Amino acid sequence: MKHYKLIALSILVSLVIFQSCNKNILDKYPLSEVSPQNFFNTENDLLLYTNSFYTVTSGHNLFTGDIASDNVEQNSVNQLLAGNLQVPETASQAGWTWSELRNINVFLQNYHRASIDESIKNYYAGVARFFRAWFYFEKMKRFGNVPWYSLPLETNSPELYKGRDSRVLITDSIIADLDFAIEHLNDTKNASRVNKWAALALKSRVCLFEGTFRKYHTYLSLEGTYSGLLEQAAEAAEAVMDGNQYKLYSTNNPQSDYLDLFSADQAKTDEVILAEIYDTELMKFHAANNIFNVATTGGGVGLTKDLVDSYLMVDGRPFSAVPGSAEFTFYEETRNRDPRLAQTMRTPGYRRIGGSQTLLPDFSAAPTGYQVIKFVSGVDQDAYNTNSNDVPLFRYAEVLLNYAEAKAELDDFTQADADRSINLIRKRAGLPNFTVANVQTDPLLRIQYPGITDDKLLEVRRERRVELVMEGFRYYDILRWKRGKKFEEVFRGMYFPSKGEHDLDGNGTIDFAVVDALPNPQVPGVQYFVLGTRKLLGGDRGNILVAPNVEKTFTEPKNYLYPLPRQEMVLNEALKPQNEGWDD
Repeated sequence: MKHYKLIALSILVSLVIFQSCNKNILDKYPLSEVSPQNFFNTENDLLLYTNSFYTVTSGHNLFTGDIASDNVEQNSVNQLLAGNLQVPETASQAGWTWSELRNINVFLQNYHRASIDESIKNYYAGVARFFRAWFYFEKMKRFGNVPWYSLPLETNSPELYKGRDSRVLITDSIIADLDFAIEHLNDTKNASRVNKWAALALKSRVCLFEGTFRKYHTYLSLEGTYSGLLEQAAEAAEAVMDGNQYKLYSTNNPQSDYLDLFSADQAKTDEVILAEIYDTELMKFHAANNIFNVATTGGGVGLTKDLVDSYLMVDGRPFSAVPGSAEFTFYEETRNRDPRLAQTMRTPGYRRIGGSQTLLPDFSAAPTGYQVIKFVSGVDQDAYNTNSNDVPLFRYAEVLLNYAEAKAELDDFTQADADRSINLIRKRAGLPNFTVANVQTDPLLRIQYPGITDDKLLEVRRERRVELVMEGFRYYDILRWKRGKKFEEVFRGMYFPSKGEHDLDGNGTIDFAVVDALPNPQVPGVQYFVLGTRKLLGGDRGNILVAPNVEKTFTEPKNYLYPLPRQEMVLNEALKPQNEGWDD
């Protein structure tokens, strides 16, 4: 194991020790007395306690985070996107849970008791405040206004019945936590441990989100405050860039570098700032291979035609600028494209890592025909929870994209900015540079983001969508840009010029058939796609429509926030009013 995985192992061991110690302590003392009387005395105590924060990182859900977005269509329509979400009864159903925060606040209330150097104490406080900032960022994205708690609450704490604080206060408090973390965390590169660069990356993420949310959600009457947040987003990202500790992972092979970044067993620390660590020796696994390769009842994960069309041609032209592209077959549409397309989904000639067989997309696992390969590792890991490849949580490419978008939203995106941000990403991908003074208008982007006429900003959004696909950003990107109505669209899949037999990979052999029912006999070597309730857009030809009869509804501004759980609002009336539109 590399050094950072040895540290990850120490985290796992210390968590077991910490939990065991706490169990014994609880036999003697109430929870409020555990830490002051029996813990927080040495640096090792602080280390053991802060290691527990790493269990709340979201890596195991990261690669499924785009499923509720316009990047993915499944056999069963996502109920959130369909507008069928109901007000939940309980806190756990709603995600209105606070135990992780209490754990952090217990530490922040007591860490100063340790008899060690102040700088060491501040380092561990920086770790805690990083995780508190991350916790509150996720809560604010989900619910908007939430109560800010800076102290651990007991069952008799009056603060349990306080109301919600404004997103302005929450944002300012998050930034204060991150500024403390940036000042006191070390700058040592380690993909399994929080450092100064991770705090700067999170600050750029937070400020970009909230700055654009306030800019486009004018009904909040906060649009006058967005520019300062976008400036902070750019400054935080630039601090990482100027730190010269990270770069884009590259072996100068655009045909494989992007895929290798996500399939590698160990995080590529050139680029990955913080990762969720998975490892066979730690007995810690995730399920990417199973999710993307194994057909499950009612599931399946297929990318959408809208996403696929967003990838540029390898010469830098928009795909929509190619004559006849709207009716290209699978073989035609995947030729001469941005190399990241073939490293994100199965394209003609695809072979599994460690395999020798050329594989078509498996339509039983990907109902649109566009099957994800990003995060997919070796051929022997398709059982549930057998993947051991690390999952990036913060990486340098996102920092570059945060910088570019913040500058573009401020209408201050120069060629120099492009060259030090998205052009580095395009170079790794094998694409020509983006030229600020000569941006080609892409009608597709104008359709995707109506009302945005700045082609520079549209190109930055394209780059973000393509580079960060399936990394958990897309749903909230759409929300912060106030583009929720896009979720009402009927998502399309692969195009077929007719029902019947096809040569999907263009090698001259029939290998696929679109049919209304399975023929008898079936031709060996042919994959049959039975339409059933699915349709082709034009009846006998066109794009696959996985859910043609499902009517989706996105209600503004209601669906930009989740509802609070009923039980909590009964217990604490100060939480009222419910988020707009969710009242029964």
